Amino acid sequence: MAKCAIALGSNLGNSLNTLEDSLQLLDEIPGINLITTSSWYRTKPVGPPQPDYFNGCAVLEVQQTPEEFLFLLQAVELQFGRVRTERWGARTLDLDLLLYDHLVLNTPNLQIPHPRMKERAFVLVPLAEIAADWSEPISGKAIAQLVKEVDCTGVELIQH
Repeated sequence: MAKCAIALGSNLGNSLNTLEDSLQLLDEIPGINLITTSSWYRTKPVGPPQPDYFNGCAVLEVQQTPEEFLFLLQAVELQFGRVRTERWGARTLDLDLLLYDHLVLNTPNLQIPHPRMKERAFVLVPLAEIAADWSEPISGKAIAQLVKEVDCTGVELIQH
């Protein structure tokens, strides 16, 4: 089993239900065990004008290879109506593979660690909540350190 971290985001439809339901669906797939999830955060969008996002992170154990796991994440996105039309556009569900153990991988379809995670407070804030000591394998820095290096303005905890 490999330990993975994913980021979840949604800003179309009933976002909080979509995020919760997608985690439940992932946990029901053979070979995937949901270990822990962060709180949910409301964040400002990156890219074209669109509604605020709801974001969070989860840590899972998976038997799949990184490529197989990415395929499953994309299949779950499709089940929740994900349509890829515009880069950084609004979406019903976005699932990003952030970390896969301490693997560094760079293929045409997949980069691990996620190439922009170190710049994104909407990823690092929830990830630091559940995996503060996990080291990002390229920089060698713990998530708790990386989150201190980004502007976290506009990432607000949701009380529900």
